[in-house]
Amino acid sequence: MGIKGENIASIIKSQIENFEYQTELVDIGTVVEVGDGVARIHGLSGVGANELVEFEGGISGIALNLEENVVGAVILGDPLAIKEGTEVRGLGRVAAIPVGENFIGRVVDGLANPIDNKGTIESTQTRPTEVVAPDVASRQEVNVPLQTGVKAIDAMIPIGRGQRELIIGDRSTGKTSIGIDSIINQAKEDVICIYVSIGQKVGKVAQTYGILEQNGAMGHTIIVAANASDPAPMQFLAPYTGCALGEFFMHQGKDVLIVYDDLSKHSWAYRQMSLILKRPPGREAYPGDVFYLHSRLLERAARLSKELGGGSLTALPIIETLAGDVSAYIPTNVISITDGQIYLEPELFNSGSRPAINAGLSVSRVGSTAQTKAMKTVAGRLRLDLAQYRELSTFAQFGTEDLDQSTKSQLERGSKAVEVLKQNHSSPLSIEKQIIILFALTNGYIDDIETNKVQDFETNLYEYMELHHQDLMKSISEQKTIDDEISSKLSNSITEFKKSIA
Repeated sequence: MGIKGENIASIIKSQIENFEYQTELVDIGTVVEVGDGVARIHGLSGVGANELVEFEGGISGIALNLEENVVGAVILGDPLAIKEGTEVRGLGRVAAIPVGENFIGRVVDGLANPIDNKGTIESTQTRPTEVVAPDVASRQEVNVPLQTGVKAIDAMIPIGRGQRELIIGDRSTGKTSIGIDSIINQAKEDVICIYVSIGQKVGKVAQTYGILEQNGAMGHTIIVAANASDPAPMQFLAPYTGCALGEFFMHQGKDVLIVYDDLSKHSWAYRQMSLILKRPPGREAYPGDVFYLHSRLLERAARLSKELGGGSLTALPIIETLAGDVSAYIPTNVISITDGQIYLEPELFNSGSRPAINAGLSVSRVGSTAQTKAMKTVAGRLRLDLAQYRELSTFAQFGTEDLDQSTKSQLERGSKAVEVLKQNHSSPLSIEKQIIILFALTNGYIDDIETNKVQDFETNLYEYMELHHQDLMKSISEQKTIDDEISSKLSNSITEFKKSIA
């Protein structure tokens, strides 16, 4: 039907009256300088600190320096694709990553992109990499144990779900091994694990993946890997990505363990970025906010209140020291943020005492609150006995002829304790096995065993108990306490075993 001439004027008039002008304001800047993974951008006057920006071509970046006329941004991708004159726009949000159940069993990079050649990861949800840590009212007491399967830790330096326990020591003293053993042990504990590798060689990450796969641990583990060949911004972002993945499960009411391996390399990557961004260097050339770098990450470890689901995120950060110097800048920073530390000593490692945990310098500020009653019963005096043995053994090096009998027996018991606490890599022990051998140690059943045969005694005792006293082991595991009945049965069964091998 045609429009009559007299109606045209009224139609135009009505369209002008009802016309709505819509426009979208976009904050656009231009790259004026680029190099070493950092771009300096003119414009972007409305961008905020830590805001995500997008370069022409789809490459992302994070705005870190907000100067008067220029914005300094780190590039999360191939820096060679960015040229002078490239357009940049602010996205109005902080970096966010996809999260979900499908990430379990996979290896991803610092932006949660899969790098294990197993295809894409389907995800419908995202989480920001940077969030404010839960406040005091959102948390509950840390009193549920997280069993690592390492006798020396579960007995003397107990870790609770929601705790932050630092693993610190020189290079090649077994720090990563403790983290991996803890992950392997969670298969029976229904805890989801995240292993964050920062600045390591690709071969080392592949080796870690192989160990976890071999021990059936990848079924509950995610690996976030920012390798040594990756740019510093990716190494900077990786721990926050791992933490965001962990928080997804924590807010579902699940328990999560995350290992940061290691935060020394993380701080190196941040220092590299900061120096290129021309931030003022402070102590050891680190920027002034390097403490905040780690505190805002580790404070996100928590055990949420029951109203929020009761989930937990337990953090095991690793710090590498140089020549045992725990008073250096980064070690002291992280020690002050965490709830205790496990100190690994090179001398103990080289002498064959592995894990090389120094019981005197290691501490858990949660302590026996996160320990079962059964473990408290059998391990109560272990730390003290071990510390006294370390002191006495120093004097005993000059000769044992002049020592009295009580000192000799104390030295003998201490040497047996050292042997009992030795443990091979990738062989975490169940809680009932730990309690059985520590019960035998503290009640004197190992006193008459030769020191070099203690480990054989331990292995054979486990086999004997599994064969003849499976019900007793089940009782210890379920009741998590040692009453008079269980104590009597344990004594009888160990006595029977000793007679059988006599």
